[in-house]
Amino acid sequence: MNVPAEFLRVAELSLPHGFFTRRGGVSTGPFASLNCSLSGHDIRDNVLENRARAARAIGADPSRLVGLHQVHGTQVTHVTEPWTPGNGPRADAMVTDRSGIALGIVTGDCAPVLFADTDAGVIGAAHAGWRGAVAGVLEATVAAMVSRGASPRRMVAAIGPCIGQASYEVGADLRAAVFDRAAGDARFFMPGRRDLHWQFDLSGYCASRLAAAGVGAVEVLVCDTMADEVRFFSHRRRTLAGGGLIVHQISVIALA
Repeated sequence: MNVPAEFLRVAELSLPHGFFTRRGGVSTGPFASLNCSLSGHDIRDNVLENRARAARAIGADPSRLVGLHQVHGTQVTHVTEPWTPGNGPRADAMVTDRSGIALGIVTGDCAPVLFADTDAGVIGAAHAGWRGAVAGVLEATVAAMVSRGASPRRMVAAIGPCIGQASYEVGADLRAAVFDRAAGDARFFMPGRRDLHWQFDLSGYCASRLAAAGVGAVEVLVCDTMADEVRFFSHRRRTLAGGGLIVHQISVIALA
């Protein structure tokens, strides 16, 4: 049975977009079914079909869907023309003001963040793991959009499915990195189940950074990728199970 690619939307983000789950693709076995990772060992043609399904689901042209070689940094790429799948630059965010371009971010617990200033005709997409979020990838994306004519106060930013605080146990290194930047961000940590461990609120932290950057509207989809195995792939779940194959869901926004 041909099941449509399943995705979630944010009403305030009026442009074509979708935060896709793991359901509605053609991959099988541990990749089942909408695996969109080109860095794993899934059959490449299956991944390309999955990505094409995601693009078509939001009304975008699959040949104009672009992705990145994500590295947990702060580099932002300005997209003017699509490139071939798997040949994106090393970066963790993209912006474009070109009609028809679709920006795709893959995640497996990190936060996918989609941006739009519809008045300026500028969109963005960012991959925000804790390292990138602390280092400023979200602010860098806002700045890159501003350089193309966008205004932070007109922007809508939507934070998609990521690991939830109840599932995200972290150590002293992550906590120290957050505190070193701003001690007030202690509010994003709760006591962990083990000594010298804490539960980190990644989506809340990202939302706070966006609000501080002046973004006019910030929406959060409340999902826990690790806890919801039926709908989402999860790097943390895979690691706790002893490793395994790399799998990712995709989040896409297009400038119609």
